[in-house]
Amino acid sequence: MNGHEVSFIEKRPQSLCKMCGKCCRVITNTKYTYEEILEMANDGNEYAKDFIKLFEPYQSTEEAREVDADIVDNILKRVEQSGEINPEDVVFYKCKYLLDNNLCSIYEERPTLCKLCPSSGWVVTPPGCGFESWLFLQREEDMEKVRKYKEELLDLKIMKTKTQDEKLLQKIEAVERKINLSIDLFSEHGSQYW
Repeated sequence: MNGHEVSFIEKRPQSLCKMCGKCCRVITNTKYTYEEILEMANDGNEYAKDFIKLFEPYQSTEEAREVDADIVDNILKRVEQSGEINPEDVVFYKCKYLLDNNLCSIYEERPTLCKLCPSSGWVVTPPGCGFESWLFLQREEDMEKVRKYKEELLDLKIMKTKTQDEKLLQKIEAVERKINLSIDLFSEHGSQYW
């Protein structure tokens, strides 16, 4: 977990959770296929082991849609907008431990994966999620941060045109690399366009 994610989790107001169970009833992992998650779990990856322990796949998108069409459609819309994944390749999952009253049957012993949810401002939340507005503000903060980084890059570019000092140019280029790394943290969310 990078420093940005840790900072996000530390300031996340858990009291916003409405305990509706929607985020446990229908979820997806768009970074890895189910087979990849199984392989990662077999290789000892803790995230994957937690994921497999908690979730089982629905047999189809339609089965997941029967449970909560709003969540499925919201996720598929975001996936389609990203253009990174074919929506037909998305697998939906359900938590094995969610009770009918929307409480967790293993809450006291729940894995870290659950404790960290939502783990970033960029996760797709169910419509009406208590975190929805707060997550929107977090995304706006991230975008503003990236815009400031880009302004700093412009300033550095101007500085480079005004000096011939090799040591200073090397320092400027080192700072540029560091700033670009910070911007790249958000590349999967479109930071190149902010």
